[in-house]
Amino acid sequence: MKVYNTLSMSKEEFKQVKKDHVGLYTCGPTVYLYPHIGNLRTFVFEDILKRVLIYNDLKVKHVMNLTDVGHLTSDSDEGEDKIEKEARKEGKTAWETAKFYTKIFKEDIKKLNILEPNVLCKATEHIKEQIDLVKKLEKKGFTYEIENEGIYFDTSKVKDYGKLARLDIKGLKAGARIRLVDGKRNPTDFALWKFSPKDKKRDMEWESPWSKEGFPGWHLECSAMSMKYLGKHFDIHTGGVDLIPIHHTNEIAQSEAVIDKKPWVKYWLHGAFLLDKGKKVSKSKGGLYTISELEEMGYNALDFRYLCLLTNYRKELNFSLENLDAAKHALQGIKNKMLEFKDNFLSGDKENVKKYEKMFLEKINDDLNMPEALAVVWTLLKDNELGNKEKYNLMLKFDRVLGLGLKSLKVTNKLPKDLKRLVEEREEARKNKDFKKADIIRDDLKRIGVILEDTDKGVKWKYGK
Repeated sequence: MKVYNTLSMSKEEFKQVKKDHVGLYTCGPTVYLYPHIGNLRTFVFEDILKRVLIYNDLKVKHVMNLTDVGHLTSDSDEGEDKIEKEARKEGKTAWETAKFYTKIFKEDIKKLNILEPNVLCKATEHIKEQIDLVKKLEKKGFTYEIENEGIYFDTSKVKDYGKLARLDIKGLKAGARIRLVDGKRNPTDFALWKFSPKDKKRDMEWESPWSKEGFPGWHLECSAMSMKYLGKHFDIHTGGVDLIPIHHTNEIAQSEAVIDKKPWVKYWLHGAFLLDKGKKVSKSKGGLYTISELEEMGYNALDFRYLCLLTNYRKELNFSLENLDAAKHALQGIKNKMLEFKDNFLSGDKENVKKYEKMFLEKINDDLNMPEALAVVWTLLKDNELGNKEKYNLMLKFDRVLGLGLKSLKVTNKLPKDLKRLVEEREEARKNKDFKKADIIRDDLKRIGVILEDTDKGVKWKYGK
């Protein structure tokens, strides 16, 4: 298995740190707004990665954080706390806001058939671990205090700071990447622990060893929690490409400052942006669609999952409703085939089974090449030499990676009113010997999952969901 390591900027053969398991840490959401499909594309990529590792018979311990405090309105650790700010807008406490959007996030990843992490850890439940990490950094001489601001990490004491993003530290000027707070020694220094403002009470704040109440900096939680659950050295850390220059860069700096041996993480994998009309989708710009909004428009969350599989995770994905329509119809085509196979479960030539297994494995092990893996799937579905039984079983096996829910596919005996009307309209066209119109309606129905069978006793139909 090969993966593209952002740290080396090359594809590398995957070799885990420990033989018995893979340690996987994925940066989770900041729970202050509804997750949009730009956020969710990253979580789909990470789920595919996890599924591929498991498909290769590797035991995976997956840890994901929930940022429910400390992420300020600027990714450079300035401004207000995003959750506190949103809570004021909604007339709630920060705790209520975080709890509500955590629930929404969990519902969305379930709809997308994303496997649950082994550990889903909240920043607010690991304050002690975060304070302990700051104390270790303080003892080693990597910190300094700015009055009324907080405890900061001195990046000048890390020789290879910025190695993940290949930052030109000497060329960086205050304001180009991060605002220079009064008292900061270097533009790239970042907050480990922020002191609460004197003039207002925060919903989320804790006592600290620095004689002042405060809250953790954004980057601290991922280092503290990943090391708690995965150890000081683990295999894979992932996130979106937007996390490379600041969040992941600062994670590496503070983590490797306290461990005895480098590297902290062996492989760094990053997912590219989802684009809307060529521009990055982000919450700050209003986002795009949520899963609930797509459902209201007649789409299923798995239609979006299939769309994500059509582009490699390292390439930007242009989103449009036209592209989502195409993904929806393609996925329905797969479902229709599975229903046909189930109806006529005959065995055939088994010689090509291993050939398809090998082809699929080669594609997914080539840095999660899902577009090529899907090409194998469609070749399989159209292969007349394979029996329906072999195709059906291979598809269920491949779906352990694809995550399209094919095992739970079922036929319903109820048709929505609009589809029932189309069936009746086709019957009327057949009675009037307008076979051209009848065939067009039949094809349209098949594309959306309704399979018709004309019998002496009238038309029979199956609708797969």
